[in-house]
Amino acid sequence: MPDRRLIVLLALALLSVLVFMLAGLRGNIAFVLELRALKLLALLQVAVSIAISTVLFQTVTANRILTPSIMGLDALYVFGQTALVFLLGGLGYASLNGGFKFGMEVVLMVALAMALLWPMLRARMDMGLMLLMGVTLGILFRSLQALLARMLDPNAFAVVQGASFANFNALRTDLTVLGTAITLVAALLCWRARHLLDIIALGRDAAIGLGVPWTRAATGLLLLVSVQVAVSTALVGPVAFFGLLVAALAARVVGTQRHAVLLPAAVLVAIIVLVGGQALLQHGLGGASTLGVIIEFVGGLVFLILLVLGSRK
Repeated sequence: MPDRRLIVLLALALLSVLVFMLAGLRGNIAFVLELRALKLLALLQVAVSIAISTVLFQTVTANRILTPSIMGLDALYVFGQTALVFLLGGLGYASLNGGFKFGMEVVLMVALAMALLWPMLRARMDMGLMLLMGVTLGILFRSLQALLARMLDPNAFAVVQGASFANFNALRTDLTVLGTAITLVAALLCWRARHLLDIIALGRDAAIGLGVPWTRAATGLLLLVSVQVAVSTALVGPVAFFGLLVAALAARVVGTQRHAVLLPAAVLVAIIVLVGGQALLQHGLGGASTLGVIIEFVGGLVFLILLVLGSRK
């Protein structure tokens, strides 16, 4: 049954891609197709990164309502953008080399995640304490960002606002190839570890009893999570609830927690939501709304629903 559902999801994902590429073609068709192909590649990369990173993070933390943004990576990204605008000004920020800025953002966010997680994993601290540290760091970075934002002039503040929210209409297509290469490597590593993930999902004690080197495995998986979140955030901006939305929908559709099914299901659902949603807004509604805002709104509702359902168990 899950295999049939995967086939249905695959068909819907391919339909979303075809609609995105072919709907409303006019003018120089070759040029339009090239632009759409670059944007499609970026959307696929973001969908794969966020879907896989969320499933991995939920597996390691043994909690299906958490997302990697709880570690404070999104808040760090927004604080970093604000600090750059504060130091360089709006014009200096806009003139930064895209590749250098992208690389520094990825390195900084991965370094923060590992600086937080590695000592705690080695010390075998409770996962709840680790998540609490992530929440605390997120509050710290948001407070620092708000402090810097108050000292910016209106023009510079408008630049910060533009970088503080996910924007699927202004994707960094110049960095898509690099981001896609990193995402593919991470996705292949996750797929190779799909059976290990089934064991880790049983819990720390059970995994150790079955011979899994917990600290090394959890560190490696959280490193993959950090890399994928950093890459997707650097490309489109912070998205807090998109991963939660697609992971919850995928688990509900396939009805299993086996990662050989759950991982591809989450990726396909992410593609349907992201590519299909962008195609609908762009070609069906004429860009009347922003996909990032809609995704965060629906994802927030899903988060509240999961909290209510979890409290009743």
